[in-house]
Amino acid sequence: MCRWCDPSYWKTAWIGATDCKGTAAGCGHQSCGIGVAADGVIMWGSIVSEWASLLLRWLHVVAAIAWIGSSFYFIALDLSLKPGSDLPDGVQGEAWQVHGGGFYRIMKYLVAPAQMPDELTWFKWEAYTTWLSGFALMVVVYYLDADLFLVDKSILDLTPLQAGLFSFGSLALAWLLYEAACRTGMAQRELPFAVGGYLFLVALTYAFTHVLSGRGAFNQIGALIGTIMVANVFAVIIPNQKKIVASLIAGKAPDPKLGKTSKERSVHNNYLTLPVVVLMISNHYPLLYATRFNWIIVAIVLALGPVIRHFFNEGHAGRKSPWWVWGVAAAGAIAILFLSAAGPREVKTGALSAQPTLANVEEIVMSRCSMCHAAEPVWDGIVTAPKGILLDAPEHIHRNIRLIGRVAAWSNAMPPGNITEMTSEERAVLAAYIGGQDR
Repeated sequence: MCRWCDPSYWKTAWIGATDCKGTAAGCGHQSCGIGVAADGVIMWGSIVSEWASLLLRWLHVVAAIAWIGSSFYFIALDLSLKPGSDLPDGVQGEAWQVHGGGFYRIMKYLVAPAQMPDELTWFKWEAYTTWLSGFALMVVVYYLDADLFLVDKSILDLTPLQAGLFSFGSLALAWLLYEAACRTGMAQRELPFAVGGYLFLVALTYAFTHVLSGRGAFNQIGALIGTIMVANVFAVIIPNQKKIVASLIAGKAPDPKLGKTSKERSVHNNYLTLPVVVLMISNHYPLLYATRFNWIIVAIVLALGPVIRHFFNEGHAGRKSPWWVWGVAAAGAIAILFLSAAGPREVKTGALSAQPTLANVEEIVMSRCSMCHAAEPVWDGIVTAPKGILLDAPEHIHRNIRLIGRVAAWSNAMPPGNITEMTSEERAVLAAYIGGQDR
């Protein structure tokens, strides 16, 4: 039976037809055109998904640049404010800045001015657009292709639906726990709250790496932190600012606690930003997410990000720069380097019976990788070889041998979700052969 007459193929292709209504002789489908229709749906589905991913990623990055830039700017501005004798009543301080050929004098009211200004600029859509585009991108890349990027059956045998529900549910639950902790006043005790929050995120990371694929786990913890940050803007900072504006319009004195709470959440966002950026770009670096100690790598990143932000925040405040930060950052980076060299989670130990040959490598790659990395991929939904990398001939394999090592021997990033079930023994063969090339 050819694939056009196999009902399981139609299920994979998301087409309703399950039987041939045309000329079945030789499974040629000369008259019904089912094969053409199926290939067309798969091809266009893949093309639309690819372009949606590109456009959403572009929007996500641009919005994130705008949001992070404004966030960093206002924290730096707030820390650099200086008191003055000629400032209006209620002003905490001022800062003089020069940019683009002009001078700026900026003042901050501790709570609010005496009356509502005629024009007021709000900073919110940068954050909202970052999350909306990011979640849409997560749906396109991780939920719709969960079997490739979210699920790794060698870790836990989940269906795409189960993985998607787990992912979405954990985003909501983690935010609710964070919000509850903040509203109970725990956040006012800064050091205990920071340590507790750090341990909470590390514990979640450990759980994610034992439920989802490595790539999916890194994306999940990044999306979770990003959700908390955007929720701070949407559920606390902007509503509080609207209440302050409403008080001014009504001629009432705004509640100072509103501004204090908003500032608290803004500081949280400031210290969480750098780890999120690393986690969001980690999918390009398999030695981070697809190795044995990936959750420890995240733990180090979660610690280093706030430490590095502390250096800049202290400088913005005019205090002595804590240069020790860079020693800690260097030590953390070196630790990550060695942890990333530990290899995939399931690795064959002990010496191989014989030094692998190129023929052994070719057999593994051809059976586990070439169905996608070919001039004409045969894997459903794959129209062109991912990233244009061909592994369907010995010369192609030899040309990309170090890349193969990075994604399939020293890490288990490929095949994605280990969907073709590459074994730890096969990864050991690849690692031994590639290692032997350096001798």
